[in-house]
Amino acid sequence: MSLDDVTAKPHERLQAALADDLAAVGALIRERMASEHAPRIPEVTAHLVDAGGKRVRPMLTLATARLCGYDGPYHVHLAATVEFIHTATLLHDDVVDESERRRGRPSANLLWDNQSSVLVGDYLFARAFQLMTETGRLDVLRVLSDASATIAEGEVLQLSVAQNLATTEEIYLNVVRGKTAALFSAATQVGAMIADADARVVQALFTYGDALGVSFQIADDVLDYGGAADQTGKNVGDDFRERKLTLPLIKAVQKADEDEYDFWRRVIERGQQEDGDLAQALRLIAKRGALDEARADAVAWSDKAKAALADVPQGPLRDMLHDLADYVVARIN
Repeated sequence: MSLDDVTAKPHERLQAALADDLAAVGALIRERMASEHAPRIPEVTAHLVDAGGKRVRPMLTLATARLCGYDGPYHVHLAATVEFIHTATLLHDDVVDESERRRGRPSANLLWDNQSSVLVGDYLFARAFQLMTETGRLDVLRVLSDASATIAEGEVLQLSVAQNLATTEEIYLNVVRGKTAALFSAATQVGAMIADADARVVQALFTYGDALGVSFQIADDVLDYGGAADQTGKNVGDDFRERKLTLPLIKAVQKADEDEYDFWRRVIERGQQEDGDLAQALRLIAKRGALDEARADAVAWSDKAKAALADVPQGPLRDMLHDLADYVVARIN
């Protein structure tokens, strides 16, 4: 595929531009997910890693490192680290959420069991930290370890406010900043750091990753109520069935009248869901303009991501990162 193919999606153009680096990341992942004594580890890991994910997060690390002029080997280690952290959180998330699909396939906890998913996730976290230390950069280790802690904190916050109709947009944003955006921003930040980029550039790429991650998660939450299974890799309405307080639902609850609030209390707080409730939820969300407002929020965060690139060196990779921010929200427009 030609890099100047205007019909290619931004992540596909990034894949083409970073093909050699991505191949090295894939080889390193396969090497480090091996286990001499526990063959279930590579079985479970391969099921998720080989499921066709776009590997946006490791691409962000590779792209930002190359964008900042890095020509050493350790951007590959950091990209593999980011992918291991992401995969570990997916394994844990599916157990917590009791999910049955991931990336369009049966989830690992469904094919194996919860214990395997949790323990293999733990193994991947350990492998991630081994890879981090091999760079010999304490500052990079600090960023990625802080991100790992923030991700866990975001997941616990989400669990603690689950099914609580008093959840505000501010709380939702704190959850998203933790569970999703933290790894995006760490991925872009460490790519610049390993290249010893100027502090202003490092900060700009951190801001880009943070805003892109927030936009990405809001868009995913919108797609759950307004997308198709082949877009999301999961069943439409899963967030509703799992009683998650995502942004479209939060906005609808905030504007609900008394009858609508009683409906939300029954289906979300009490979990008494019946046939036809998803359709009713979709009607109420549309009635209150919640999807349109959530889309607007996603676009605003995408715009913030693009604005941050003003302080980043110019070049084709920067253009691709700019277009990636547009593509994240193009899915919901």
